[in-house]
Amino acid sequence: MVLTSPARRRRLSVRETDLAVALVVSAVVAVWTLLQMRSGDEPPGRALIGWGLIALGCGALYFRRRRPVAVGVITLLTSCVYYPVSVTDGPLMTTFAVALYTLAAEGRFTASVALASATLLAVGYGELRQDSGHRQIDDTSLVMLTGWLISLVAVGRAQRTRAAYLHEAEQRALAAEREQEARARQSATEERLRIARELHDVLGHSISLINVQSSAVLHRLGKKPEPPVALAAAEEALEAVKATSKEALRELRGTLGVLRQADEAAPTAPTSGLDRLGELVERARSTGIAVGVRTEGGGRPLPPPVDLAAYRIVQESLTNVTRHSGALSALVTIIHGATDIRVRIEDDGRGADTGTGTGHAANARQGPRTGPRTEPGTGPTDSGIRGMAERAKAFGGELTARNTPGGFRVEARLPLAPPTTGPPAASSPDTGPPQALTD
Repeated sequence: MVLTSPARRRRLSVRETDLAVALVVSAVVAVWTLLQMRSGDEPPGRALIGWGLIALGCGALYFRRRRPVAVGVITLLTSCVYYPVSVTDGPLMTTFAVALYTLAAEGRFTASVALASATLLAVGYGELRQDSGHRQIDDTSLVMLTGWLISLVAVGRAQRTRAAYLHEAEQRALAAEREQEARARQSATEERLRIARELHDVLGHSISLINVQSSAVLHRLGKKPEPPVALAAAEEALEAVKATSKEALRELRGTLGVLRQADEAAPTAPTSGLDRLGELVERARSTGIAVGVRTEGGGRPLPPPVDLAAYRIVQESLTNVTRHSGALSALVTIIHGATDIRVRIEDDGRGADTGTGTGHAANARQGPRTGPRTEPGTGPTDSGIRGMAERAKAFGGELTARNTPGGFRVEARLPLAPPTTGPPAASSPDTGPPQALTD
């Protein structure tokens, strides 16, 4: 089966329409001419020439939209020859009228005006050469012919303008529809990325803590301690796993709440924020890392989105500390400014490894805990830090992650209001170039 494109079907439709118009005009001209021939006596030679001109003029209308100028000239010339030669004045001029209208409707306005003017000049010149009392067209008929030709050009021009307007309106509608679809796709993509980032932060943090806690108790049980000691260690680990998994489920329900149906109740669990920082730090301490908290400034509530972003950055940073750093201690610093909030997480573990292919400067701390901070493709320089950087960028802020002489530092700045143009803030002095993660 052969499939034709819409453009091909449209071209066939145009040709069929032109053929129909040519056949209708031919039938009208032929019938009208036959009726007039019954009342007159025309020599066979002139009749043959007249019918030949009728066939030429009517047949040319089939090509009226593909060759509008040529068809207009041909129909005008056939009419100019037909009326002086033929005794029977049939309505062959109709072919020129159709061709003149088509010429204007196809956008050939100058050519249509030129042919109409040439027609009037030719008729006027022919009437001037006639002897007095033998004119074929009187003044009234000449005025009517002028108005007739002007009307054909004007109507064709109006049709052209209308077609152009409809085409432009259709194109605008299509462009608006495409833009709406693009915006819908972009909104859906952004929403998917936001949900993915939330799930990564929630599940990544909690599962990492569960993994560290389980590994620690398995390590202790592997040393074959006394049953009471083993039972106490297992109980402590299970309590920590229970608390961590409960918190993970709470966070997960809150995140998935954005997917609820319109008639479902909104989640009633409190939204995560810096007011829950103590619980987050306690969970990190349960892995054996001494985590401290220091707060500077404050005194006013944060916008909920900024509060959540700051909490997630601390959460992901502590996840990286427990999973990759081998640190013994970490410090979380929250600095409330007049126009922004700064979050800094420092640890005394191993620095970032340049072997991960992430482009970090490797200023790893020298000491007994040697070796890379991360494993390829799993460290804080991959999706975790990228997610934190995206959170900061969404609020017009920035995030940097760098090695320090004593370990590793993640620092983020989150404006409390939309960003304004101004000089960049000076970075704090440190060893090694920072990696700006704002993209």
